[in-house]
Amino acid sequence: MEIVETVADCRSRLGFIRASGRAVGFVPTMGALHAGHVSLMERAGVECDAVVVSIFVNPLQFGDPEDIAKYPRTIEADLRVCEAAGVDVVFVPSVTEMYPNWPDPVLTTVSVSGVSEGWEGASRPGHFDGVATVVAKLFSIVGPCRAYFGEKDYQQLAVVRQMAADLVLPIDVVGCSIVREPDGLALSSRNVRLSAPERQAARVLSAALACGRDTLARTPASSASVVSAAMRAVVETEPLVQLDYAAVVGVDDLVTCDHIADPHLVRLVIAAQIGPVRLIDNCSGAAVSQRQSAPSFGRALRPLEMIG
Repeated sequence: MEIVETVADCRSRLGFIRASGRAVGFVPTMGALHAGHVSLMERAGVECDAVVVSIFVNPLQFGDPEDIAKYPRTIEADLRVCEAAGVDVVFVPSVTEMYPNWPDPVLTTVSVSGVSEGWEGASRPGHFDGVATVVAKLFSIVGPCRAYFGEKDYQQLAVVRQMAADLVLPIDVVGCSIVREPDGLALSSRNVRLSAPERQAARVLSAALACGRDTLARTPASSASVVSAAMRAVVETEPLVQLDYAAVVGVDDLVTCDHIADPHLVRLVIAAQIGPVRLIDNCSGAAVSQRQSAPSFGRALRPLEMIG
């Protein structure tokens, strides 16, 4: 495994790989790697000839200085995870490598209208501009590739897909199933900041999604308000959880649906504050048989379909 720290070295190494006829799979991360990230790396390894992982805590997407200060940084452990997953190249740039004039304001940024404006975009102003800007830069550095993103950050995935399409980037953006703990909690680098009681309480998010999907399965023509109310009712049973939103949105535009014509065309989304941590989760509106499982590229993983 090769570790590179500069844009020039990353471009050179990946250019050499492509020149030899090998396809590149790219997994962008902010470090604090867990089994969810490993599932992306392993899928990239199955579908591509070489895998590159970036580890960069992007300051542009944090609105709260305290949030970025507390974001876990575990670079040595992360490198061991990458090596064990069979990664070929790890790109670990500094902030000044990505933003040469930092901490002066970044003069050129990327903004994606529409899909970025509600939900996390409304709760975290400027967040998706920061995401789109750093991902656009990473795509420019890595070059033509398949880029793998987890569906846990579903709105982020939608923003990246829209950006890549609108800018005609030579990137195939691949969404991958959510990986969960055995009790249903979606894996997140932020989970380590939860106390034991908060960690227990956090299970209510996946339980609320399962309830919403069950409600929709029982009455396929349910209105979005009925499904959302069912999810909210579950969250309200847990006093440690402060709900931000629980909604039913279109899978592509992320706009609230008034009437659900087809469960396959909607996504249930939820976000809440639990102690010091904001957690998000989501699932498809369509019920999935327990006999149907998403491809598993890691060990003891729990794909999205396992809830409900």
